[in-house]
Amino acid sequence: MNKYLCKLGLAALLVFTPLMSFAHGISEEDRLRMLSGGNLEYIWLGASHMVTGYDHLLFLLGVIFFLTKFADVVKFVTVFTIGHSITLTFATLLEITWNYWLVDALIAISVIYKGFDNNRGFQRHFDIEPPSLLKMVFLFGLIHGFGLSTRLQQLPLGEETSEVVWRILSFNLGVEFGQVAALAAMVLLLSLWRNTHSFKKLSYIANLGLMVAGFYLLFMQLHGYQHDQLAEEFRFPEAEHAHMHEDMAIDQIYDESRNEL
Repeated sequence: MNKYLCKLGLAALLVFTPLMSFAHGISEEDRLRMLSGGNLEYIWLGASHMVTGYDHLLFLLGVIFFLTKFADVVKFVTVFTIGHSITLTFATLLEITWNYWLVDALIAISVIYKGFDNNRGFQRHFDIEPPSLLKMVFLFGLIHGFGLSTRLQQLPLGEETSEVVWRILSFNLGVEFGQVAALAAMVLLLSLWRNTHSFKKLSYIANLGLMVAGFYLLFMQLHGYQHDQLAEEFRFPEAEHAHMHEDMAIDQIYDESRNEL
């Protein structure tokens, strides 16, 4: 029964993760709202984008997973914040951009990396010590900030340089508010979990799940990139293509349930 529930959960993930992947962006509604939006609206948008930014949050979860001291949490989160603030600000101000599917694919790789590192993958499989975690968090922070910048550049930021700067700063401030809110919840839940016997038993599996989520996000971003670049090769409507993905997951559930019987 438990085995069947696990498979059912995996199939549900296959159905809903594509929807999550396409939803994590700047909607047309947000673009229209920002046409007349002020700095407060950009703060709110930045906060909501971070709170719903599952790829950013998965990486942060991996970073703080084994951190037991509040000072260490502050240190690593500060380094991450500095990194993503640099690229968010300057890439947007200088209009440096790239295909956002590929940027998000790199962010997915950062999730995979952190889960692998948390499970001592470098020591287990390569017999080497991993790179400095502080440096890697800063590097991935730069990449995450570039991902945020590709989204922000889809919005009307104004014509005047001062106006653009204030909107960038407002969005970045919102991102920090959203990050603090999400981190507070994660730190609390992790601290409660660490006081149970299951933490030591399940921490390896949890980080393995982090890697699986990262790989799946990577697949979905590359899949989205393929749609953008090779749209003419998809001969059926997008809605029909989405239904095909759902039907594949449902068929998998049906076949596996028959095998269980």
